[in-house]
Amino acid sequence: MKLVLAAAGFYNIVWGALVIFAPNLFFDLAGMPLPNYPELWQCIGMIVGVYGVGYWIASGDPFRHWPIVLVGLMGKVFGPIGMAKALWMGRFKPAFAWTILTNDLIWWVPFGLILWHAARENNEKQRVYSPEIQSWAMRAKSQFGISILEHSKLRPVLLVFLRHVGCTFCREALADLSSRRADIEATGTQIVLVHMGREESAEEILGRHQLADVPRVWDPKLSLYRAFGLEKGDLSQLLGPKVWLRGFRAGFLGKHGIGSAEGDVTQMPGVFLVFHGEILKSYRHQSAADRPDYVALVRELNDSQMQY
Repeated sequence: MKLVLAAAGFYNIVWGALVIFAPNLFFDLAGMPLPNYPELWQCIGMIVGVYGVGYWIASGDPFRHWPIVLVGLMGKVFGPIGMAKALWMGRFKPAFAWTILTNDLIWWVPFGLILWHAARENNEKQRVYSPEIQSWAMRAKSQFGISILEHSKLRPVLLVFLRHVGCTFCREALADLSSRRADIEATGTQIVLVHMGREESAEEILGRHQLADVPRVWDPKLSLYRAFGLEKGDLSQLLGPKVWLRGFRAGFLGKHGIGSAEGDVTQMPGVFLVFHGEILKSYRHQSAADRPDYVALVRELNDSQMQY
């Protein structure tokens, strides 16, 4: 996204400069009569160049500066409409229409995707920071009949959302939790797992990793995943080069293997540190292959934040 906006900014500034300093260039190339008032055409070049500055600014944080992207996309949609009208009325030669290809059309998809992802990010933040949604989610109970909220009132909870149990990264995560369980619990933290597969499958694989006695919450409808702002992954997050490389290392070299899928294979995992019903720290996977350091996540928390 940042590269797209930086490229759009560079293009707009260059195109605007050409129009300002060589206002007859595009008319000569299209074989059209020169405008009577080139200053108006140069003014358009100035506007396009200023948009370029806006895109450069937006490239620093595309989600935060989504209004700039929206206004830019609107111009890139309305511009071709005006061009089509001018061509229909015979005001412009068809050769002049080539300008909308690089000025407008090629940016529709990337700008649209940026706005779509910005909307998803905004919705995720609203879910994550909504006290009502979080309060509802904390009432979900483990196999022991104790809610996440009740667990968190007894001591800090390391709430680990798993991928489907057939995923090699899910199995790797369980192995990591098993091997570091003593270190995690030594900090006074309780591990609580959230899974989406069948309870029988979860009990079997957790037993293999000596985690069958750990509280777990069954969430087949992914309601808790949504409540905690965990979304479905895109192609790069699920099948990118990093995922393939780490999958080979974890599945074959690490001997975690691969099993049949149970649940939504596109669901991303995450980890949250919860105390007295409040999320104090979070780790949201940017890739299915991410491997959080669970002990560091617990130890990094300031002791003062653990005070009731």
